[in-house]
Amino acid sequence: MTAKTSPDKAATPEENTGQIRVRTWQQFKQLVAEKKPGSIVYILEQNGFTADKEVTILRVIMLHQQRYYIFIDTPKGDALRETAIPLCKDKNGTRFLDDQEVKNYIKAQFEGEKLEVYSFWTT
Repeated sequence: MTAKTSPDKAATPEENTGQIRVRTWQQFKQLVAEKKPGSIVYILEQNGFTADKEVTILRVIMLHQQRYYIFIDTPKGDALRETAIPLCKDKNGTRFLDDQEVKNYIKAQFEGEKLEVYSFWTT
């Protein structure tokens, strides 16, 4: 994880906000289990700004005490690198993520948690 505050000193209320990039899916799952948020949001991005010009990106966000924990998953082969969610292809061969498939996967990953899962576009 990366954060804007040093782990050696306590954060002031002003520093206790912002965002933290979570590097692995396993870390994100551990944070959800520890922080017990009421909900998480996912975003299916189609932007092409990654180093390999890949257009499909999954971003999963959890808000806890004025801090956003953000996990980003990018493709490797025909699936996402960390979550292994498979990519679909449209009739032109453009790869994309199926919204319902992503939602079902995330819900299954957090089945034991009391957690609502929302797509950014439906919140």
